[in-house]
Amino acid sequence: MNAVKRMLGIVWIALAIACGYFGIMDFGWPKIAHAKGSDDTVFGIIILFVLTPIIVGGLLRFGTYALSGEYDTKD
Repeated sequence: MNAVKRMLGIVWIALAIACGYFGIMDFGWPKIAHAKGSDDTVFGIIILFVLTPIIVGGLLRFGTYALSGEYDTKD
């Protein structure tokens, strides 16, 4: 089971990279660059500077903890 937890650490890190890419390139930056109104600009700023770092940071933290063996059971 500990090996599965360590493999899932790689999955968490891959998800962090994917969320970072999509958060910046698909949701954040296009809303700021091609805003049709102030609502789109505010939404893009919130996605780009608030939500994306929180999501990516959390996934990276879980992934590095899983890879380092913090969640291993001591059986």
